[in-house]
Amino acid sequence: MTDASVVVVTYNALPWIEQCLESVRGVETIVVDNGSSDGTVAFVRERFPDAQVVEQENRGLAAGWNAGVDRTSGRYVLLLNSDAWLHEGALDALVAFADSQPEAAVVGPRLRNTDGTLQRSVRGFPTLWRLATEYFFLRKLAPWSHTFNDFYGNGFDYRSVLEAEVLMGAVWLVRQAAIDEVGPADDSFFLFSEEVDWAWRFRDAGWSSVFFPGAEATHVYGASHKGKLYLEIQRGHLRFLRKHRGDAYAERARRLLRTALALRGALFRGDRGRSYREAAAWLGSGSVEELLA
Repeated sequence: MTDASVVVVTYNALPWIEQCLESVRGVETIVVDNGSSDGTVAFVRERFPDAQVVEQENRGLAAGWNAGVDRTSGRYVLLLNSDAWLHEGALDALVAFADSQPEAAVVGPRLRNTDGTLQRSVRGFPTLWRLATEYFFLRKLAPWSHTFNDFYGNGFDYRSVLEAEVLMGAVWLVRQAAIDEVGPADDSFFLFSEEVDWAWRFRDAGWSSVFFPGAEATHVYGASHKGKLYLEIQRGHLRFLRKHRGDAYAERARRLLRTALALRGALFRGDRGRSYREAAAWLGSGSVEELLA
C-alpha cells in the first residue's frame, strides 16, 4: 500500500489542471471527470498518461470524490481541487505530519492565493447565529470579533498547528482508516457543504481536522464555479442543517436566509443582486423538505 493517492475531480478544468496534476506527478492519481466539454479528458490522457481517468455523469463533487477514492490504494487520499496545486514537498510533509497525528481524519495545508497572499481556509460549522452574522453583514460591524466572525474562522492563527471545525476542501489529506469508519462523502450534496458534512461526521466519530502550516498549496478561489452557483450554497446550508440539526432548525435557517438575501437583493445591482434575488425567491418557494426533495 502506498502512503498517499490523489483524487482530482474535473469539470471543464483546462485553465488550471496542468499545474494541478504536475504538482503530484509520480503519485498514484485518479482523475474523475464530471462530463467536461472543453477537452479536459483528452488533455489529461495525453499530458498525464499515468493518471487513471474515470468519466461519469456530473452528480457533483462528493460523488466524484467517492468514485476516485474507491480506486485508490494509499493509506491517505489527497483530495485536490482541479484549480489547486501543491508546493514543492507538500505531500510528503502532509503525510509525515498526519502520521504523527493518529486521531486526525483530515489534514489541510496553508493555502495561498495566486498572488501569494494567505487564503483563509478555516470555517466553522453553520449555526443560525453564524449564518446571521454572515448574511446580514454583522461581521463587518466588528471584523476582529470572534463572536461575529466564527463562521469564517476569524482570529485563527495560520502560523500554528491547530484543530479546526472545518478546513476548506480545496486540498484535503484524508486518512483512509477514517473513511472506512464513517463511510464515503454524502453525494446528496452537489457542490457546497460536502466537506462540512464529512468533517462533522469525522468529528462525531472521534476524529479531528488539523491545520498544518508546514505544507502549502495554491488555490484559485472560486475558479471551479466562478460564483455562478449561489443558490447551491443555500441548498448546501439547508441540507447540512436538516441532516444534523433537524427539520425545525433548518426551517428557521431557511426563513433567516430568505430575509437576508431579499434585503441583499434590494441593496445590490447587476449580477450580484440578481443572484441574491433568485436565491431568496427559491428559499421562499417551499419548505425545506420540499426544496430538498
